Amino acid sequence: MKQAVAIRHVAFEDLGTFEDGLRRNGYDIRYVDATIDRLDLPAFRNADLLVILGGPIGVYEERQYPFLTKELVLIEQRLAAQAPVLGICLGCQLMARALGARVYAGGDKEIGWGPIDLTASGHVSPLRHLAAGDGAVLHWHGDTFDMPEGAEGLASTRHYPHQAFRYGTKALALQFHAEVSALGLERWFVGHAVEIAATPAVSVEQLRDDTRRWSPALAAAASRLLDEWLSTALE
Repeated sequence: MKQAVAIRHVAFEDLGTFEDGLRRNGYDIRYVDATIDRLDLPAFRNADLLVILGGPIGVYEERQYPFLTKELVLIEQRLAAQAPVLGICLGCQLMARALGARVYAGGDKEIGWGPIDLTASGHVSPLRHLAAGDGAVLHWHGDTFDMPEGAEGLASTRHYPHQAFRYGTKALALQFHAEVSALGLERWFVGHAVEIAATPAVSVEQLRDDTRRWSPALAAAASRLLDEWLSTALE
């Protein structure tokens, strides 16, 4: 069985619907807690797939969170070896930093459901499944990044021009969340309660209503995205 290692930074930001998709594609999943687990094990460098999940900290906060330095080393090793890597939100930003790009605070936080605009490359990538019809993804970030040298931009929004990129054929980075489920987001609404309360025009009630509206279609589209990307990333 193939091995997928998923690095998480807070317990409630997990693989979501991607977990079922990975198992369906023949992966055994191992979660690793970036804050307390060792990140320098050969099993992580050599896993068939590395997934770096989201979290409420900045890539540039190494002094407060020293584990970020070790996490970046692991990501750099995987990218240099052209081993499959999937980054989501903080994971996307870590991939950008590992490739030498600047990661920094953006403008206003982008929290809530909304569409993405695909580049020409995005339209012929697995991300096209997310933009089909009247679709939306979940945005939950306040940081952004410069496009890494050698990477190919795939998506943008009005406030954040860099929402996704690929690096070669085996590395995909998503600033937004395609993996979330309605049930799983109930944990986010508690875990991120302070951030929600501090962000103008964002409320648990509106997030929950929008989740009911958009999450079923996202789950189906994200499943197609993951299946297609895995089929090419492991060629």
